[in-house]
Amino acid sequence: MAKKKSSIAINTLILLAVTFVAILALALVNQITSEPIKQAEIAARAEIYKSVYPNAAEFAEIENTQELLDASASMLSSNGLDGCTVNDVLAVTTASGEAEGYVIAATCPEGYGGDIQVAIGIKGGVLTGFDVVSNSETAGLGSKCTEPEFKSQFAGKPAALLEYTKTGASADNEIDAISGATITTNAVTKAANAAILFYQANFADGSAVKGE
Repeated sequence: MAKKKSSIAINTLILLAVTFVAILALALVNQITSEPIKQAEIAARAEIYKSVYPNAAEFAEIENTQELLDASASMLSSNGLDGCTVNDVLAVTTASGEAEGYVIAATCPEGYGGDIQVAIGIKGGVLTGFDVVSNSETAGLGSKCTEPEFKSQFAGKPAALLEYTKTGASADNEIDAISGATITTNAVTKAANAAILFYQANFADGSAVKGE
C-alpha cells in the first residue's frame, strides 16, 4: 500500500512538473511570437492606409487605441454625428519613433447603400489624403466617391469640419458634391468629419469639439 501511495505521489509530481514546463514553454513561445504577430497586423492595416498618407515612413499602434475608440461614440453624438463610428487609428512615425501624424478610419451608416467607411491622413493639422475603404453605393452614381477626381480634393485641406457644396467649392473646408449622389456625398462628409473630430479631440487642441 505504501509503495502504491508513493507511486501515485511520484506520478503526480511528474505530471505537475510536465504541466509547469508546458505552461512555461507556451508563455515563452507567446512572448516570442506576440510582437511579430502584432507588427504583421499593423502592417496589414497600414497597407490599406498608405494611399491617405503617401509619404509615411512607419506606422505604429497607439497604446490606448481601444479606449479612445470606445470614448469617441458619445463625443461624436455630442457633435451631431450620432450613428457615426471611428473604427481605427494608427500613428505615422518618424525614423526615431516620434508620431508626426495619424491615419484614422471612420464609418457613417447613412450612405444610399448603407455603411460607408473612409480613411483620412492628417499631418500638422492638414489632410494628407482621403480614401473610401468600403461602400455599397450605386454603380455610376454614389460609387463615384471612390474615383480619383472626388478623392483628390481632400488632400491639403485643414483638419476642420468639412461641408459639401453643389455650386463649386470656394472655401477651404468645402468639397464638391458628387453629381446626382447627394446622399452618398453627405455620408462621406459625415464619416470624414467623424475622423477629423476624433483627431481634434485626441491629438490636437480640441477647441472645435463639443464636450461629451
